[in-house]
Amino acid sequence: MGKIAFIFAGQGAQYAGMGKELAENIAASREVFDEADKALGFPISKLCFEGPKEELDKTENTQPAILTTSVAALRALEQKGFKPDVVAGLSLGEYSALVCSSALNFSEAVKLVKKRGKFMQEAVPVGIGTMAAVLGLGAEEVRSACAEASEFGIVEPANFNCPGQIVIGGEIEAVRIASEKAKERGAKVMPLSVSAPFHTSMLKLAARKLEEELNSVEIGEIKVPIITNVTGDYVKEAGDIKGLLKRQVMSSVLWENSIRKMIEDGVDTFVELGPGKVLSGFVKKIDRKVTVVNVEDMKSLEKVCEILNSQER
Repeated sequence: MGKIAFIFAGQGAQYAGMGKELAENIAASREVFDEADKALGFPISKLCFEGPKEELDKTENTQPAILTTSVAALRALEQKGFKPDVVAGLSLGEYSALVCSSALNFSEAVKLVKKRGKFMQEAVPVGIGTMAAVLGLGAEEVRSACAEASEFGIVEPANFNCPGQIVIGGEIEAVRIASEKAKERGAKVMPLSVSAPFHTSMLKLAARKLEEELNSVEIGEIKVPIITNVTGDYVKEAGDIKGLLKRQVMSSVLWENSIRKMIEDGVDTFVELGPGKVLSGFVKKIDRKVTVVNVEDMKSLEKVCEILNSQER
């Protein structure tokens, strides 16, 4: 009998209208939005349901908005009686995974990620850093393209998403040159419209500020095994969580390793919670044989319940 993993969306998946159907139809989901509004002191629910997109796309709003929508989807699924065997989230999604595993309290998490978004936004002034997705190359080739460009500034692999998709980040000129080096090796490169080079050493300042905030956050015991982006492996104990969250801001996201680890441990069904299907796409590229579904509205919720119920566990 295979295991179920719940995986949680990261930044970039947001859209106006996310979570609205769940909040209108499911009391447990509505409560999550109410709790977020109260914790943050402004109606993040309205921002999720109605936009405007420019406001929703500001990192310090995007992060709590996606976390709230993801946890609302989680509560809807839990209410139907489903629980995961293991959890993980991409970047920001790791906070939703920590809420799911009971290590983080939701109200604290939503305030924390608002600050995290602000720190990440402020760490590198606009116009200095950027990111690009490198398609079609292996990890070693991407690393060597970055190494060759590093004399022009900082450029590092930021996200190892799935085979043939690695995101690089750093200073604009160095990223441009690394992109050229990657193209010479046969890659396709897509510049990303982000405000800062997330998950690179340029975010050290954000990591330090986040560490200060984490000092006052209470970490509970881990009730569901969680895999962290930083190592692509299980968080061994609750005491490690704060250090990992600090490192996570400025180190590569090992998403492909995280998914492979779960598959190796018997996961055959992945449920993506929160807006969009970005992670579902990554998982399918990592292993075609696993079942991948997502929950973001009533239709997808019903579909997931049907699939999970049919897999007699």
